[in-house]
Amino acid sequence: MSHYNFIKAQDAEVYATLAGEEEREARGIELIPSENYVSRAVLEASGSVFTNKYSEGYPGKRYYGGQQYTDIVENIAIDRAKQLFGAKYANVQPLGGAAANVIMYFALMEPGDTVLGMDLSHGGHLTHGHPTTAINKVFNFVRYKMKNVDTGEIDYDELRAVALEHKPKIILAGFSAYSRELDYTKFVEIAKEVGAYTVADMAHIAGLIAGGVLKNPFDAGFDVMTTTTHKTLRGPRGGMILTRENEDIAKRINKAVFPGMQGGPHMHQIAAKAVAFGEALTPAFKIYSQQVLVNAKAMEAVFKREGVRLLCGGTDNHLLLADVFGSLGVTGKDAEVVLDEVGITLNKNMIADETRTAMDPSGIRFGTPAMTTRGMKEKEATRLAELMLETLRHKDDAGKKAAVKSEITEMCLSHPVPESFV
Repeated sequence: MSHYNFIKAQDAEVYATLAGEEEREARGIELIPSENYVSRAVLEASGSVFTNKYSEGYPGKRYYGGQQYTDIVENIAIDRAKQLFGAKYANVQPLGGAAANVIMYFALMEPGDTVLGMDLSHGGHLTHGHPTTAINKVFNFVRYKMKNVDTGEIDYDELRAVALEHKPKIILAGFSAYSRELDYTKFVEIAKEVGAYTVADMAHIAGLIAGGVLKNPFDAGFDVMTTTTHKTLRGPRGGMILTRENEDIAKRINKAVFPGMQGGPHMHQIAAKAVAFGEALTPAFKIYSQQVLVNAKAMEAVFKREGVRLLCGGTDNHLLLADVFGSLGVTGKDAEVVLDEVGITLNKNMIADETRTAMDPSGIRFGTPAMTTRGMKEKEATRLAELMLETLRHKDDAGKKAAVKSEITEMCLSHPVPESFV
C-alpha cells in the first residue's frame, strides 16, 4: 500500500476503502468474466498528470492549447489499437462500452431506425435494446435468439427472417453471457442482403481477439467493432470504436463522439489504454489469451463431470453460464452470496428461457480472465470448479465453508497478481 501514502496521510476514510479492496483482491479469487487485473503501469497511467488536462477535439484539432503531449499519447493509443485489431480507423475516446454502443447507434442511424441484436435472455447486453434502457426510446430494437440453448447454436434462419421483415439499419453481433463463437460470415451475408451495417460488440472477448485465439469479425467483413478496454483486454475501464476501412463511417463516429455525445476526453485513461494496448501486442499476451481458454475448458470439464447443466453445453471462450437452480436447487442469488463468503466472486445471471427474476435468477456466470492473470493454470481452474460445487452443495455447512475459504486464500496468496505483464 506504499503507493497510497498521500491518500493515507490526507484522507483516512478513503484510504481504508482502498486498503480493504486491495486486501479483498489479494485474498479472494475473481471469477466475474468481465473483470480483470491491470498492471502497475496501467494503474500509474490512470493516475497520471494527464488527469489535469482538457483536450476536446482530436490530435492536431484541439480546442484548447497545451496539447503537445496529449496528441502524442492519443496517437500512440490509436495506432496500437489499429494494429491489434486490423482496423484502418480507431476512436479511443469513448468513456465505456455502453457509451461506445450509444455513440455508434447515433453515428450510423436516425431516430426510429431499427437494430437487430441478440436477445438479452439468450446472452445479449442491456445496450442492445433492453426495454428498460433510454436508448430503446430512440431506436427500434428487434432480436434473434439461440436455436438450441443446450448447444448455443444461433438460429441464423430466424435472424435472416427477422432481418428481411424489419430491414434493420444495423445487425449487431455480440454478447455478455454467451459462451460460444459466432459465425460472423453469416451476419455479413444477411446484412448485405438487407443493406445493413454490421457491428460487433466485442467488449467481452476483445482481448481474446487481440491475442489471436478467437476470430476477428473484421476478417469476415464487419464494418465496425465496439468494445470496452478492460475485461479480457486487461486495460483501464473505458471504451473504443474501431472502423475496418470505411472513412465515411469513421468520420461519422468521430463526430458522434465529439461533439455529439461527449466533451473532453479522459486523457489519463487514454494514456492507460495506450499502455495496455502495448502490453497486448507482446508475445506474452498471446500466451495469456490461450491459457484463458484452456482454463475455461478445465472448469467446464468439472461441471460436466458433476452433472451441472451448462448453457450452450460448455464454452469456446472465457466464460461459462451454469443453471445452478435446475441442477443443484440453489438460486443464482444464493450462489453468488455463499461463494462470496468463501472468497470466490462471480455474478448471478439469468439463463435462456428463465423462469425466475433478474435479481434472483437460476444461473451464475463465471470466467477465467482474472485468475489466469494471476498465473493460475488447469490445475487451479479444476480445483476452483470443484470448490465452487462443494460450497454450493454444502452451503449451510459452516465447517465446510471455512475449509474452502482457507484453501482459496492459500491459492490466492501463492498466486499474487503480478505487477508487470511484459
